[in-house]
This record gives sequence, C-alpha cells and structure tokens, in this order.
Amino acid sequence: MTDYTEQLEQFALEGEPVSAVRYGSGHINDTCLVTVSGSAGENKYILQRINTRIFENPQELMENIVRVTDFLRDKIQKRGGDPRRETLNVIPTKANESFYRDSKGECWRMYRFIDGAVSLDQVEKAEDLYQGGLAFGRFQQLLADFPAQTLHETIPDFHNTPKRLADFRRAVEEDICGLAAFVEPEIRFIMEREADTRVLMDMLAAGELPLRVTHNDTKLNNVMIDNQTGEGICVIDLDTVMPGLALNDYGDLIRFGASTAAEDERDLSRVSCDLTLAEACTRGFIEGCAGSLTKKELSMLPMGAKLMTLECGMRFLADYLQGDVYFKVHRKGHNLDRCRTQLKLVQDMEAKWTQLEAIVSKYAGAGL
Repeated sequence: MTDYTEQLEQFALEGEPVSAVRYGSGHINDTCLVTVSGSAGENKYILQRINTRIFENPQELMENIVRVTDFLRDKIQKRGGDPRRETLNVIPTKANESFYRDSKGECWRMYRFIDGAVSLDQVEKAEDLYQGGLAFGRFQQLLADFPAQTLHETIPDFHNTPKRLADFRRAVEEDICGLAAFVEPEIRFIMEREADTRVLMDMLAAGELPLRVTHNDTKLNNVMIDNQTGEGICVIDLDTVMPGLALNDYGDLIRFGASTAAEDERDLSRVSCDLTLAEACTRGFIEGCAGSLTKKELSMLPMGAKLMTLECGMRFLADYLQGDVYFKVHRKGHNLDRCRTQLKLVQDMEAKWTQLEAIVSKYAGAGL
C-alpha cells in the first residue's frame, strides 16, 4: 500500500486505508482496489492512474465524467434506483477536485467500488449479451436529454469514419513498409465500400440523426453484472464518453458481441456474425433505449454495426502498413490478422443483411 500513500492522502475517504492491491484486467489505466476502515465499517474504492499518453487533457476527461455521472445519479434517484451501484461515483480530492496530479506529474482519480457485481471478459451465454445491450441502451435512454454538444471530445474524430478512411488511404499511398502490394485484396475490399463510410456522418450533418452522449467502447466487460440477479446494473469505463451517434455504440456492441471468433483469429472460416447473439444484443439495446431512439436511428442500426466493424478493419490495416505503431502486437502480422477478421465479419453481415434488419424490426416494433 505504501506505493499509493501520496495519492490516498489526497482523497476524501470514509475511513483510513488498510490495503491497496492491483485490480482488474484493463490495458489503459493502472487500477487498484483500496479498502478503508472507519466508524461506519469497511468501504472500498477504485484508484486509477489516468493514462495521459492517450488522454492528453485529464481536466476535460474528468469534466465529462463528472457531468455525465452527476446527471445519471439524479435520473437514477428520481426513478427510485440505487445511484451508488447504478452509475460510477467520482470521489473528490480533499481540495474538491475530480483528480489529483502527484509529485511525478501522474494523474489519479478515485471511484466508489461497486460491490456484489462483476464484469465479464468473455461472453458465456446469450443472456450476457442481452444484459450488456440492456445496460448500454439504458445508458442512452437516461442521457437522451443531456446536451451532448457541451461535452469535450476526449479523442477528436474517434468514430468519424470518413476521416478514418482518409487516414487509411494516406497509409496506403505512403506505404512506408512496402507492404501494400501484399494486402491488395484487403485494400480493395475497403475502398469498394468508400460510399458506405460517409452514410452516417452525412446523415448527422443533414440533421437526420441526432448527436447524443455516447460511450464509444461498448464491450461486455464495461458493464457490471449483479452477482445475485445476473442483471447488467452499471456502465463503467467512461473515458471515451463524448458526443457521437447511438448507432456507433450499438454497432461496436454487435461487432464485439456477435462475432463467433476472437478478434485476431487466423482461421477465417471460424469468423461470422452469429444471428442468435446479434439478436440478444439488439433486443437488450432497444429495450434499454425504451423509445428514446428516433425512427431513423432504429432503421440504421445494421449500418452502425457494419461501419464500426469496417472502421476497425481499416484501422488495423493502416497500422499494419505503418509498422504497427498504434495497436500493441504480439506476433508478426498480428494487425493484419485482426484486419482480416473484421473484414470477414463485414462480409458476413452483408450476406445476412435481411436477417439483421428483421431482428431490428422485431424489437423496434411500432418505432420503425
């Protein structure tokens, strides 16, 4: 615990720290579980070091998180929920700041620990994806009247697919590692879908899709599942919360949740979009949104899934062409393997387009 003494002394804790141990499986921020003992008994907190190499402006990052969680807490209280478990609770410093910059210049924040719940790194059953979709849909519904345009962009153009395509095209043209000729089929696959990459951003610009508060990392392990009920109770990891499209949150949920294979699977025959899993995600998400999505948003949900998957594919391939400078790799050609799984998933989604649209229609009902 001595490693965190300086940091722990800065936060307004309900007791004295008795332990602080490394916690979780995250790859971005260093995290530890802190236990304190006080007059009211034992309390637990999560202490995190913010990765300022990725999130260069921790002030804006934490402003987003505090504003969104304050808003959520108010909504949850008004509907009779438990705001201590159904949203993250930021613990302020003794100086009433949202984070602390230590003597080495590192930035630290603290949340109240959500007891009696776990996050799942792997999908065990379709019900898990339903609960994940429900939680992310509820997140959308609760924040439907939050002024999204007032949030900071923690990573500018994060899901601006035309901008991602321009970056990809530049990587192909520069071809600094001399690999473009080797991946010509993958390059052609992406460029044949150039028109698709503009669809959602054009609709946003035309006012056909609303700007919303979006999570932008809708993996199952960013939902806390209650140990007793099995219900998804809280959305966590709000670092990428910013203005965006609800379709992107849904799309990334399908990309991650409905794939039959790992993101870096080499045997492409194992990669497909599982319609049972896609249905579980979709049912949960639409139910959680509870009528807050527009008719146009509902009709474009399959396109959200396709574009988030295509976008990931082109990002992996661009990184491969540039020498693996962004995504961490563990073997030669790792990013190329990742790209190929995403493109195969896009191809399979296109082949199952009618079924994906039917799934959305089934749960959107009169909303379409």
